[in-house]
Amino acid sequence: MTQYSSTLLRLLDERGYIHQVTDAAGLDALAAKQVVPGYIGFDATAPSLHVGSLVQIMMLRRLQQAGHKPIVLMGGGTTKVGDPSGKDESRKMLTSDDIKANIASIRTVFEKLLTFGEGPTDAVMVDNDDWLGKLGYVDLLRTVGPHFTINRMMTFDSVKLRLEREQPLTFLEFNYMILQAYDFRELALTAGCRLQMGGSDQWGNIVNGIELTRRMEGKEVFGLTTPLLTTADGAKMGKTAAGAVWLNEDALPAWDFWQYWRNVDDRDVGRFLRLFTDLPLDEIARLETLGGSEINAAKVVLANEVTKLVRGPEAAAAAEATAAATFAGGVGQDLPSLAVAEGSIALVDALIGLGFAASRGEAKRLIAGGGARVEGQAVTDEAHVITVAGAEVRISSGKKKHGVLRPA
Repeated sequence: MTQYSSTLLRLLDERGYIHQVTDAAGLDALAAKQVVPGYIGFDATAPSLHVGSLVQIMMLRRLQQAGHKPIVLMGGGTTKVGDPSGKDESRKMLTSDDIKANIASIRTVFEKLLTFGEGPTDAVMVDNDDWLGKLGYVDLLRTVGPHFTINRMMTFDSVKLRLEREQPLTFLEFNYMILQAYDFRELALTAGCRLQMGGSDQWGNIVNGIELTRRMEGKEVFGLTTPLLTTADGAKMGKTAAGAVWLNEDALPAWDFWQYWRNVDDRDVGRFLRLFTDLPLDEIARLETLGGSEINAAKVVLANEVTKLVRGPEAAAAAEATAAATFAGGVGQDLPSLAVAEGSIALVDALIGLGFAASRGEAKRLIAGGGARVEGQAVTDEAHVITVAGAEVRISSGKKKHGVLRPA
């Protein structure tokens, strides 16, 4: 590890957040002598962010823990354009009302993880539509346009990859990098912001903002990115076969959120404990040395700690209690459930209704492969019918997904 003098960079480094820094020595010196306001931008394309954004939210938490000021930039303006980074096609256009509603919903998660207020290190949330929405097109072209060359813009991965795949890149999306750079310049002027952080795919956009701020305002600002975050098996963080792992409770029940962390690959436990929890590093070091079945205890700790932060202590306790009851052969209170009104239901329909299969074909393949269980017993008959009368029936898909059929 690099030897840093500031609490901020030491904290980020020892927990594994640092991939690239534009001027590590300069940022380290600045953070050692004064409060550094730093920001990360988040688009508002849905009512909830997913787990893929959690490492960035935790970076803002670390910034505040180290005595600095987090700025949460919501992309009310840039969401109207769409970030082409990592995308094969254009996003659908959202209305202003949709975007405002999404921002209000997303804020609820940030309020659990950051302390907001008026103090020097209190977090603030801003919306770039407040300034981007007021820009006149010709004024923007005259003010900002001369600082960007098409030659250089064509070298960025967000542009190159789309063109190499022969996917359309609209002129609207092509302007995204200009608007993001303008955000950094605006926050440097109005909020004293000195640092932009983000994922490694945002490096080019961050450097653009640094250069624009220097050229237009003569201000020195800094950029820092996290490593590309994938699971040990190479999957993208926050995505599962069942869909995105959403941070908001109304988008994904606490039980499913807890289960996502409980079921991570053994190889990811230590890294995820450092990135996504506040546990002391020596305790994390102890947990990641556990082997065999004992690693499951570390996974429960991981699931509990992350769920406490994102969903609250009560949600974590309820999910752990449900898991304990379920794996002991009982029925946990928070398991996915399906009310059966007719007194019986085909196993195929039960699997679909509980969300364990997306279609009848998928459900039948699950049954045929021995992955479907009724009260812990494997059922391989695709025509199997379950009687639900007066008592709950536990249904399982593999070893990790469980649900309950309840009499209506």
